[in-house]
Amino acid sequence: MVVAMFAMTSMSFAENENNSAVAQAETYDMTVNMRKLAVTLGLTNDQMEVVQDIHSAFCDEMMLAAYAKEEDRADMVDKAVKKDIRYMHYVLDDKQYKKYLLLLNVTLSNRGLK
Repeated sequence: MVVAMFAMTSMSFAENENNSAVAQAETYDMTVNMRKLAVTLGLTNDQMEVVQDIHSAFCDEMMLAAYAKEEDRADMVDKAVKKDIRYMHYVLDDKQYKKYLLLLNVTLSNRGLK
C-alpha cells in the first residue's frame, strides 16, 4: 500500500512538472499571425518577407530561452529582444517601428517576461 501511494504521488508530481513545462513553453512562444501583423503595421510585400524571417529567428531564440536554465533565461530573453528590435528597426519605417515596439512590449508584459 505504501508503494502504491508513493507511485501515485510520483506520477502526480511528474504530471505537475510536465504541465509546468508546457505552461512555461507557451509563455515563451512568440508566434503571431503574420497577416494580422502585416495589416496592423501596414507592411509592404518586401517588408513582410523580411519581418517574417526576423520574427521566426526571434521565436526560435525565445523557445531556446524557455528550455534554458532558469538563471540564464532573463539574459537570453533580453538578448533575443534586443536583436529582434535592432533588426526590425532596419526594416520598418519610424511609424511602423513605434507600433511594433508597443505590440512587443505589451506582449512581453502580458506574459510576465518584462
